[in-house]
Amino acid sequence: MDNLNTNRIGEVIDTSTTDFTAQSYQLYNTPALGALVKTGEGENTIYAAVYHATTSSIEPGRKPIARGQDAASEEDIYAQSPQLSKLLRSEFSCLILGYRGQGQICHCLPPRPAHIHSFAETCTPEETAEFSRSFGFLNILINSELPVPADEVTAACLRQLAAAAPDKQVFLVKAGKELARILPGQYQRLKVILERIQL
Repeated sequence: MDNLNTNRIGEVIDTSTTDFTAQSYQLYNTPALGALVKTGEGENTIYAAVYHATTSSIEPGRKPIARGQDAASEEDIYAQSPQLSKLLRSEFSCLILGYRGQGQICHCLPPRPAHIHSFAETCTPEETAEFSRSFGFLNILINSELPVPADEVTAACLRQLAAAAPDKQVFLVKAGKELARILPGQYQRLKVILERIQL
């Protein structure tokens, strides 16, 4: 199996200029909070950070019911009711942080949103390192209006990016300096993010 298929984890089912939501091919197989993912191909590649994930019933308005009172483990519930994997779905929402244009990565919103049914893929460590050579994406992260705290997503994203950096500590120090520049006079907010990125 080639790299494309190895990293493919889902498919875009909702899209806009600023974000997209993908449905995972496997139940509960969503990328970590803050993980860098991509969709599209070539010059149409869009990069985004995971900011939210859900697992719910495929039927709107119908909630799953408790089934495990007599089960020895969670795995037993799914073994006894194999249809559950077809009745539930896992989705993850991603904030767009940049795109590839004219052979290089631009840390700004793309000219057009992702396509419905575009493949969502996890980025390789090499792609992640290339994306995070500069911190232009931090402005989008910090100023985003998300249904989850932007500071938590920012810290999670920086932790994920740091893991792919040649030197994790050097990367985090540079990220901290850039955050201080973006958040002048917001000492408490800066302090919280800096504490979170060291987790």
